Amino acid sequence: MTLGDIALSLQNPWLCGASLAAAVQPLLLGIVNMARYRRAPALADVAAETRALRVAVCIPARNEKANIEACVRSVLASREVDVRAYVYDDESTDGTGEIVARLAAEDARVVVVPRRPLPPGWNGKQHACFRMAEHGLGYDPALEWFLFTDADVRLEPDAVARALGFALRSKSSLVSTVPREITGTIGEMLLVPLIHFVLMSYLPIGRMRSTLDPAASAACGQFILVSRAAYRAAGTGADYGHAGFKESMHDGVKFPRAVRRAGLRTDLYDGTESVSCRMYRGFGETWRGFAKNAFEGLGSLGLLVFITVYHALGQVLPWIVVALAALGAQWSLGASLAAAAVACALLGRALLAARFRQSWWNIPLHLASIVALSAVQWRSLWLHRTGKRSWKGRGGAQTASV
Repeated sequence: MTLGDIALSLQNPWLCGASLAAAVQPLLLGIVNMARYRRAPALADVAAETRALRVAVCIPARNEKANIEACVRSVLASREVDVRAYVYDDESTDGTGEIVARLAAEDARVVVVPRRPLPPGWNGKQHACFRMAEHGLGYDPALEWFLFTDADVRLEPDAVARALGFALRSKSSLVSTVPREITGTIGEMLLVPLIHFVLMSYLPIGRMRSTLDPAASAACGQFILVSRAAYRAAGTGADYGHAGFKESMHDGVKFPRAVRRAGLRTDLYDGTESVSCRMYRGFGETWRGFAKNAFEGLGSLGLLVFITVYHALGQVLPWIVVALAALGAQWSLGASLAAAAVACALLGRALLAARFRQSWWNIPLHLASIVALSAVQWRSLWLHRTGKRSWKGRGGAQTASV
């Protein structure tokens, strides 16, 4: 079979029509979701409601010397809300603990949560978050909300109060946002911006708000704000809050589901203006970071197979068809349909880049990004099945059936 024969077979109008449909769906849902993914109310509009409320901003830290001081200081700069910066130093070896101790000596709002050995069966991040929440529940009766974030996240002075205002006005017990994801290298651009792509393309935000179905929820583990009552209600008995998913590495999936199972609302808002994060530096860090929980975010082998095929059909095959048609100078209705699918993919990425202040390089990188996403999801499955995942070396996940 010649290259021309392959090109003609791939230009089958039915196949290319299916590709176009699989490319139009994420574009259309993305447009609808971006309209529904509204920003938090302005600080001036919520200050009267939030300034008397106390929030513990909980930061799990393991070897975060490069990040921890800037993160804590961004928390302490919060306006129109009574904040405490809780830090759990999880056996750092790079001087993180010394920096946190100095910050605590400077400002009484910095709370160094006592460290305990990592129990069997726990993932390190969930254990750290649970210990901070346990400390707040036990020692601060005035504390009404917990904000769980990461050391590489930076908060603008209005971030906490605006998130709190959104939670109060939406009557939600847990709210979350995806920060403005900063990328400094091509390797980071391949995967990090896909957080917004996946969220906007596949989560039905309208259904999320009209039901308490746990499967219709989502959150970003970089920024999760939850009420004291909801934290205690999520789970059963001693396995409440993070203890209810102690072995997990995807609190963005598990946490809102646990809150919804308790009969409470969760929601998402656009915090691009007030929360930012540079998750990783370089392709190696990015690959390892996504591989630890990409499969868990999907949850089943069947869904992984489906999304791989769906992306191959709508996001990869059209590029191949267009390239082969152009090289062979053999254009047909099928090639035109494939070209329309490529245009849909590029338009979708352009809209995401404009809305979420992403690099415009994400647009021409789209094909490579989708291929990298599928590869990292299958790599994550392998790590999941072999029990080789961990959070910075702190606690492996149990091998689960899929």
